[in-house]
Amino acid sequence: MFTSETALAKVRAAEDAWNSRDPERVALGYSEDSQWRNRDVFLTGRAEIIAFLREKWSRELDYRLRKELWAYTGNRIAVRFEYEWHDEGGQWYRSHGNENWEFDDEGLMRRRYASVNDVRIGPQDRRIGV
Repeated sequence: MFTSETALAKVRAAEDAWNSRDPERVALGYSEDSQWRNRDVFLTGRAEIIAFLREKWSRELDYRLRKELWAYTGNRIAVRFEYEWHDEGGQWYRSHGNENWEFDDEGLMRRRYASVNDVRIGPQDRRIGV
C-alpha cells in the first residue's frame, strides 16, 4: 500500500531511470513478466521492454522526461507525464500522456498502461532539459 511519500518516490525513481536512457536500468523496475501497453504496442517481459526502449531511443533523440504523481491507491499509481525529443531531421516534439501502474509484492511494476500524444514544437518552445 502506497503513501503519498512512497508513491512520489516511485514516480521520481521512474523519472530518473527513464531519463538515463539506459534500457537495462529502466527494465529493472519492472517484474520479469511485466505487461505493457504503450500507445498501440503490447509487450510482455523485460526482454521485450529492453528491445522496445532501445528502438524508441534510437528514434527519439535527446529525450528528456518529467513525470507527475496524479493519484495512488493500494498497489496502483496514476501518473501524468510529458517528454521532449527530436527526430533525425531536427524536428522537436513534446509528448504528453498518462500512465497507470500496478506493482507486485516486491515493489516491481507488473503492469504499465500508457496513452501518449505527440505535438510538434519549435526549438524555442522547449521547456524540459533546456
